[in-house]
Amino acid sequence: MHPTVLSEDDRWCWLAKPPGLPVFPPHHNPEGPSLYRWLVNTRPEQDQPFPLGFAGGLAHRLDTATSGVVLAARSPASLAEVRQAFASGQLKKTYRFLTHKEVPWQQHQVNTELAHHPRRKDRMVPRRGRSTAHRGRWYEAETHLQHLGGPLWEATITTGVMHQIRAHAASVGLALTGDRIYGGGTSPPHGAPEDVSFGLHHLGLEGAGLRSPTLAPPDWWRAREPGSPTGDSPRTEPGIAPRPWQPPGASPENEPED
Repeated sequence: MHPTVLSEDDRWCWLAKPPGLPVFPPHHNPEGPSLYRWLVNTRPEQDQPFPLGFAGGLAHRLDTATSGVVLAARSPASLAEVRQAFASGQLKKTYRFLTHKEVPWQQHQVNTELAHHPRRKDRMVPRRGRSTAHRGRWYEAETHLQHLGGPLWEATITTGVMHQIRAHAASVGLALTGDRIYGGGTSPPHGAPEDVSFGLHHLGLEGAGLRSPTLAPPDWWRAREPGSPTGDSPRTEPGIAPRPWQPPGASPENEPED
């Protein structure tokens, strides 16, 4: 699977990131494939002097295993505008994920603060109390969870903390299937590509005058989506249809969400 451009204009370029592809080259393989490398190879004009951490104009990140919509700004000015929108909580991001866990409720709001694990760089910890072991500061994080049927759940966020959805879902008993870091076991969802351990997908975002194309999850999710159509991937839809919910108050931008 390869990235594709969903839509673009003189200010924004909306990209479809496949699962298993990192947004930026990993430290252990700086010359390896990534969304950034693909972007600057296919759109050389994106190779501009963007701020550190936002090479190519890529305005946010997704975990390597996570698929979905990624926004690239066409200029440093546009990037600054969308970064401000992220930081002020104006952008609502909608995700879907797969879990084999069961809970007795259909929807839930999680407002638990998150921080880096005291010893492990690859995970976050939720704040259980004053003495919860952690490293660095606590970050505000707000996630709304909605059950869509079977193993399929929707998560909506206006904050962006590292592993936010994965950590928040696990903290309330909904660890993503195959997410071994947060208690989802070691077996990936049925049908997942060889290098993808869990199912998490960014449908799209909206707010602050922006509205992304809506990208349906990869083909291997279809048997888990109630009423899913058939056809080739990536599939786009006219717009996000979120569940009845008003986003909570704004909080600062932090790190890659999900």
